[in-house]
Amino acid sequence: MKEVITIKDKQFELFIEQGIIEQGIKRIAEQIDSDLKGKDPIFLAVLNGAFMFAGELMKKVSIPSEITFVRLASYQGTSTTNKVQEVLGLNESIEGRNVVIVEDIVDSGNTMVALKKELEKYNPLEVKVATLLFKPAALRQKLHIDYVALEIPNDFIVGYGLDYDGYGRNLKDIYKVK
Repeated sequence: MKEVITIKDKQFELFIEQGIIEQGIKRIAEQIDSDLKGKDPIFLAVLNGAFMFAGELMKKVSIPSEITFVRLASYQGTSTTNKVQEVLGLNESIEGRNVVIVEDIVDSGNTMVALKKELEKYNPLEVKVATLLFKPAALRQKLHIDYVALEIPNDFIVGYGLDYDGYGRNLKDIYKVK
């Protein structure tokens, strides 16, 4: 029987164990090392959700690089608001740099399209997207994702940085709503 947890008013069942998550992250870290060797990339982690993914990814990426953080919001409860709000901006210069956006999950694609458009104003050399999770069935934007650790169905999930109304980010595994 699968482990079931309760967060606020919803039940979630175990979906992806930490070991599987880390295998996916290791695989894309190796791809990033190969693709961006000698290119001095800057990783741009999207808070709050990508903090665990970014931490694990950076431990596995071996090429010289920097990391910084931005904070965006596009969710309320279990559904997207279809509106991206930048809460905390970019402080480092990305002009002429290879940028890798580190995102927890890409579903509709709205957040990534808006963030990539915003970053283009700062004249980066290239912007790539690395996501822990990708929901192809939910994608509504034309968007190329360079690095996908895991593809998942269009379920609502929590854990490993992802939350339900602020809770569940600290779970080492990923759970889906029951």
